[in-house]
Amino acid sequence: MDTRPVIVMTGATNGLGRLAALDLARTGARLGIVARSRHKADTLRQEIEQVAPETPVDVFFADLSLLTDVRRSAEQIDAHYPRIDVLINNAGLHAFSQRVTSEGFAEMTAVNYLAPWALTNALRDKITASAPARIVTVASRASLRAGIIDPLKDLTDTADFTRRESSLLYGRTKLMDIMFTQELGRRLEGTGVAVTCLCPGFNATGLGRELPLAETLEKVLTRLNIGNPQHGADIIVKLATDPAFAGITGGYFAAKTARPLECPEIGRSETIQRALWDATAELLHDIRRPNST
Repeated sequence: MDTRPVIVMTGATNGLGRLAALDLARTGARLGIVARSRHKADTLRQEIEQVAPETPVDVFFADLSLLTDVRRSAEQIDAHYPRIDVLINNAGLHAFSQRVTSEGFAEMTAVNYLAPWALTNALRDKITASAPARIVTVASRASLRAGIIDPLKDLTDTADFTRRESSLLYGRTKLMDIMFTQELGRRLEGTGVAVTCLCPGFNATGLGRELPLAETLEKVLTRLNIGNPQHGADIIVKLATDPAFAGITGGYFAAKTARPLECPEIGRSETIQRALWDATAELLHDIRRPNST
């Protein structure tokens, strides 16, 4: 019987997610990668083969902006693994103009918040049955720029926005990730599932890919060792594997220092966190599992 821990991860083919996946492969885990690009997934497989040739890698293809794809990939993952020891919700997007998915959601909201919520909820029973287990979500201190939070409105808002306004909306999706983590932590308290989230810090890799001169700026920052994505990868790996975090639920941690952070005040209360959970569950009722509320 294969006793290697199973780690399922989104956003592993780019940036800090790729670095975290390589580091996790070195720990001897079995990796389940949720990816959209077959080419990037194949490249990651080859890199893992070079650094950890004994590491099994399973790839599940999905467009995380589409919740039907998230549901399909979750069903495949659930059927493929007898247990899931760690789920890492890492995929993220900073869009500088509004794009609405074919399902009617703002793409940034779908990828950054709805997809991790839906994937986690769909795999929740398997993860709980696998306890001790962990759920790790990549949030951000960009959440401090969220301004306000109105769950019913924000989840379905598809209004156009400017490049300047995009930071506020990006921050709001990351605030939702923190709120989701803390509400889920309460709901899973006593199950043996550690639920945490993190701020990966400023990262040059993939910086503002839609911005003019972004590639040039990224190269300059990398040469100056500014925005090193390894710091973000390190905190992901730490929360996923370090015994010190095995019993923590609802925590939010910083890169480099791993010091605890507070959820921004506008999303901190249990009441607003529960309201966001309930609004999300109602919105995504077609992909809920029977015990998800």
